[in-house]
Amino acid sequence: MAILEAAAHDGVGVSSFVSLGDKADVSGNDLLAYWHDDPATQAVALYLESFGNPRRFATVARAIGRRKPVLAVKSGRHAAADGTVDALFRQAGVIRTDTLGELLDTARILVDQPLPVGGRLAVVGNARGLNVLAADTAAAAGLTLTAFGAATTDRLRRLVPDGQDNGNPVDLGTAATAESMAGAVRLAADSGEADLLVVTFVATRTNDGAAALRAVAAAADAVPDLPVAVVAVGVPDTPAALGRRRVPVYRLPEPAVHALGRAVRYAAWQREPLGGRPALSGVDAPAAREIVGRALRGGGWQPAGVARQLLRAYGIPVLEAHRADGTAAAVAVAASLGYPVALKAADPGQRTDRAIQLGLADEAAVRHACHLIGAALGEDDPAVVVQRMAAPGVELFAGITHDPLFGSLVTVGLGGPAELRGDPVLRLLPVTDRDAATMWRSLRGASLLASHRGDAAADTEALEDLLLRLGRLAEDLPEVAELALEPVLAGKSGCMVVDVRLRLSAVGSEPDPYLRDLLQRPSIDANREPNP
Repeated sequence: MAILEAAAHDGVGVSSFVSLGDKADVSGNDLLAYWHDDPATQAVALYLESFGNPRRFATVARAIGRRKPVLAVKSGRHAAADGTVDALFRQAGVIRTDTLGELLDTARILVDQPLPVGGRLAVVGNARGLNVLAADTAAAAGLTLTAFGAATTDRLRRLVPDGQDNGNPVDLGTAATAESMAGAVRLAADSGEADLLVVTFVATRTNDGAAALRAVAAAADAVPDLPVAVVAVGVPDTPAALGRRRVPVYRLPEPAVHALGRAVRYAAWQREPLGGRPALSGVDAPAAREIVGRALRGGGWQPAGVARQLLRAYGIPVLEAHRADGTAAAVAVAASLGYPVALKAADPGQRTDRAIQLGLADEAAVRHACHLIGAALGEDDPAVVVQRMAAPGVELFAGITHDPLFGSLVTVGLGGPAELRGDPVLRLLPVTDRDAATMWRSLRGASLLASHRGDAAADTEALEDLLLRLGRLAEDLPEVAELALEPVLAGKSGCMVVDVRLRLSAVGSEPDPYLRDLLQRPSIDANREPNP
C-alpha cells in the first residue's frame, strides 16, 4: 500500500504489482523472467527479504538489466551476509537503495529520462541555497560539478544579475523570469559540457512559479538527450513531472542528485562489455569428481595431498609439498628438492611465525629451522613440510566459500600482514572473464600487482585464469564447502599456490527447499539477448 500510494503521488506508472507471500510456487526469479520480455514494463522494482535461488537471480537479473533497470530494496542492512548481497547486486547490475522512497526517486529518472553518458552535473536555478545543497550532494552521489568553458560562461553572464555567480551552480537570482530560467537550461544543454542537469526553483512574490515551470518544461523538451531533474519549492499544485518527456519534479535537491548518481552508475554498468566463460585447457572434471567422491566418504577437512590433487585436476599451479617426520627426513627431502627451501609445521593449525622458516640455503639451515619449529611446538623432533622456495611475488589469498543462502562464492584478497589485507573481493557463480578482471582491480592493493617494488608488473592474466578455474571448480563441485589458497604468489612469471586447505560436505537441499524444475522454463542467458 505504501509503494502504490507513493507511486501514485509521484506519477510513476505501475505496469504490474505482485505480492508473493511465501513464494511456495511462483518466485521472484519467475517474475523477473516474465518482466524481461514485458513491453509494458520499463523498469523493475523489488522489495526482497530473502533469495530462493541466488544463482538463478544473478543470471536473470544480469540479463534483464541489459534491457531495463532493476531496482531493489533489500532488508537486513545489518545482517552478516549483507556484503554478499551488495556483491550479488553489483555483479548483476541491480540498483540497490536503502529506502522505498529512494527506489521511487530513482525509478522516476530511469523510466522517463535518457541514460546519462557521464557524471558531469550542472545546476541552474533561482535559489542559491538549493543550488548549494545540490552541489554539495554531487560528490556523495558520485558526480562531479562541470566547469563551464569561457564561451558558456560569457553567455550565462547575460542571464545572471549583477553580483550573482555565473559559474556552476548558476544563480539566476530570486527575481529570475521564466525566460531566463529557460535560457539557462538551453545554454547548459547546448554547451556540451554537462551530462546531467538539475534545475532549482523557489516561488516568491516577485516571480510567476507556474510560468517558470512551463518555460523549463518547454526548454527541457527541446533537449531530449540530456537527463534533467527539477526541484520546485513553494509552487501551488506542483506537478509530479514536466513536459512531454516527463521531467521529474522533486521537493528537495538531495533526492534528485542521488537519483541521478544511481542512474549514472547503472548506465556505466550497462556500457561495460559482456563477460564470457572462456574455454579452460587442462581441466579434468571426471578426475576431480572421482577425487571428491572418494574423499567425501570421510568428509570434513581433507589431507593436503587431496587438496593439491584437486587443484591439479583444474590446472591450478600448486607448489609441491613433502612431509618429513623429523630432522633427518627433512634434510634428505631438502637435498632432493634443491636449495633454497622452506620448512613449516606439518599441522597447518600450528603454523605461527616461528613455525614457518623460509629461505633455507643449506643443510645447517634446515637443521636449525627444525630446532626452532620444535621449540615453537614444544616437540623435540617435529614433523614438518618441506617445499622449494617459490618465485617472489605479491602475496594474495584466494578460494571458495559456500554460503547456505547464496551458494558458492569465489574470493580473492591481499595477503600478508593484517593491516594491509583490506576486505576480500567476492563474486557469485558463474564467474566470467569480466568478473575475474574486475576482482583483482577492485582490491585495495591492486597497485601492487601493477608494479611490485620496481619490478615488472605481475602476470595479472595468470591471476585472472586462476580465478576463472576456481569458478569452474565451484560450479562443477558444489561439495567443496571451503577451499583456501594461501598464500598465492602473483609474480611476473605467473601465479603459484603455496598452501591449500580443503573442506568437503555433502550437498543438501540448499539454497532453497522449494526449488522447482518447471516444464518449458524459458532459458535466459545473461550474455545473450533472447529470441523475440
